[in-house]
Amino acid sequence: MAVTVETLEKLERKITLTLPVDVIAKEVDVRLKRVARQVKIDGFRPGKVPMNIVAQRYGYSTHYEVMNDKVGQAFTAATNEAKLRVAGQPRISEKEGSPEGEMAFEAIFEVYPEVKIGDLSSIDVEKASAEVTDAAIDKTIEILRKQRRTFAQRGLTGAAEDSDRVTIDFEGKIDGEPFQGGKAEDFQFLLGEGQMLKEFEDAVRGMKPGESKTFPLNFPADYHGKDVAGKQADFLVTLKKVEAAHMPEVTDELAKSLGVADASVAGLRADIKNNLEREVKFRLLGRNKQAALDALVTVAELDLPKSSVQAEVDRMIEGARADLKARGIKDADKAPIPDDVFRPQAEKRVRMGLVVAELVRNHELHATAEQIKAHIEELASSYEKPADVVKWYYSDMSRLGEVEAIVIENNVTDFILSKAKVTAKAVSFDELMGQS
Repeated sequence: MAVTVETLEKLERKITLTLPVDVIAKEVDVRLKRVARQVKIDGFRPGKVPMNIVAQRYGYSTHYEVMNDKVGQAFTAATNEAKLRVAGQPRISEKEGSPEGEMAFEAIFEVYPEVKIGDLSSIDVEKASAEVTDAAIDKTIEILRKQRRTFAQRGLTGAAEDSDRVTIDFEGKIDGEPFQGGKAEDFQFLLGEGQMLKEFEDAVRGMKPGESKTFPLNFPADYHGKDVAGKQADFLVTLKKVEAAHMPEVTDELAKSLGVADASVAGLRADIKNNLEREVKFRLLGRNKQAALDALVTVAELDLPKSSVQAEVDRMIEGARADLKARGIKDADKAPIPDDVFRPQAEKRVRMGLVVAELVRNHELHATAEQIKAHIEELASSYEKPADVVKWYYSDMSRLGEVEAIVIENNVTDFILSKAKVTAKAVSFDELMGQS
């Protein structure tokens, strides 16, 4: 087999492959004989079908399979011999004008780029830190109390106020006409918690059971209901029932009901602190990792393989369609999503992946078995039965692969931070957790 490699542009290469025709013919003959021993055709006993009939029925598909296999093997052998790292799938086509007794093919493909990483000591990285404060613990306790609140009906003269659960009938009209979703009976919501539009909550606040009220409501332009977005509706609302919320007191009994091992208020606070500190640790790791990787890319030079970027775009489009399908969107798998929507993000992901891979190779930052085990055990420590969680991770190679990827990124982050100019920044708990 003769092989020539041409550089077309940047990362694009072309290989010319030649294969002897008799090699193809011999392999086709071998496979057809194998088919003949197994195939079932009416009128013939198994294994007794004449070869001319087998060739007539299966010759084309068998020849196609052999050609694919042989060309694929030749391509792999040629790129290995030339020490080329192939990115994406090659475009292979038969070449005309081959010498007698041979078949020639052209394979056009891309190779992974040479990645040049500059001086890491020249980059600036902001490293965030945060603490779990008493205020954060108090806020978490309030959330737990809300989750366990009960409701009791107010008297008939009690006006609706924030934190109450109200039961209403309502009907809305636009230009005097009802609209879909604009009417309900015995509808319940918690007042003051943003479950309804602000104008709606403002209208209900202060009403008493049995009262009715008409009021205008302006739907926001970006309202999820496209038929009413940006329009004004007139609503008639009748308040039927007001229930006041009762929050459980912060006592040992609350701690016990939450399953805290040390069933006391102090034990509850300690348990919450441990959980929040674990969450803060992972949030900080994620934030600082992203800052380090973003800084790394700024000192890297490389060309992006178009095939890798397109493959990432395709994956992101499929992910978006799957998300639309999960939301119940009709024909989501056929939704027209332009490549340009995801191309910038896809290019960023591919660039990041190539640069990180280069750093890992150059500095032996691969994940060790000990690191993977330690990470899994840390993840499992927050569960009731850690040993079962550890077993769950080790029972699936794809899960182990995901953990390995995380550990490698952590190794890369630590390496970058050890070389870069690091600026410490303290952030509040709420900022880190994305709370207002």
